[in-house]
Amino acid sequence: MGLTDKPELQPPLFFLLLVNYVVTVMGNLSLINLICLNSHLHTPMYFFLFNLSFIDLCYSFVLTPKMLMSFLSERNIISFAGCMTQLFFYCFFVSSECYVLTAMACDRYVAICKPLLYTVTMSPRVCSLLMSGSYMMGFACAMVLTECMIRLIFCDSNIINHYMCEPFPLLQLSCSSTYASQLVVSIIVFKVIIVSSLIIFLSYTLILFNVLHMSSSKGRSKAFSTCGSHIITVGLFYAFGMLTHVKPSSAGFVDQGKFFSVFYTNVVPMLNPLIYSLRNRDVKLAVKKTLKRITS
Repeated sequence: MGLTDKPELQPPLFFLLLVNYVVTVMGNLSLINLICLNSHLHTPMYFFLFNLSFIDLCYSFVLTPKMLMSFLSERNIISFAGCMTQLFFYCFFVSSECYVLTAMACDRYVAICKPLLYTVTMSPRVCSLLMSGSYMMGFACAMVLTECMIRLIFCDSNIINHYMCEPFPLLQLSCSSTYASQLVVSIIVFKVIIVSSLIIFLSYTLILFNVLHMSSSKGRSKAFSTCGSHIITVGLFYAFGMLTHVKPSSAGFVDQGKFFSVFYTNVVPMLNPLIYSLRNRDVKLAVKKTLKRITS
């Protein structure tokens, strides 16, 4: 189990991933604290962003420390129980992130297309239900996928051609029939990615239609700037997610999948706080207020 077996690549990869991990943790913790400490950020959009940062932080804790340890130890070993635990939390947080991004797209649709009904439609109760539903669906996906892997029989090779316990590499290790498990895994991955991406696509199609019919150029500019950060995040997450999981039965898939999965499990969680902060006036104002509070 590991990212690479080439000794010359391990020191630079360790350094890059360590820097990535520190920036990811600091960035997401900072954004979580800013949202908690500043009352003007207590809105539906930032409630969803708080949960997105929380999820990014959590699955960084699930995956990156073990990956960093693999560069320092001669034998990179994980127990079966440890592997299944990592698999469960990985599936839980990644699936939940898909649904949180979907909820954020719906929030942007209501904010731009139904502004007069926004406070009623996106009430604290509705936002809490959307988040509860996201976590519950993520939990259900993780339970089913983990159950499929637990039922497999592993008797020969015990070397996972990946840096984490992920369903498709584990299916390749099994010496029992994997047809049913592979079918279930493919259906769940397809359902999570396609259903959530279709809802996001529909939301932004309606937003675009509404924006194009706005008479004010200032209103159009504000609408596009409001959605820009979310579009970038969705684009990066789903693009690398689909590149990782498409064509799982091909021979060279896993090696290619390892490369792409590093981006959506390590790079995207690091970029999300930056994407939502650099062009966001509310977050910049929150940073100034927080720094002023600390220094005064």
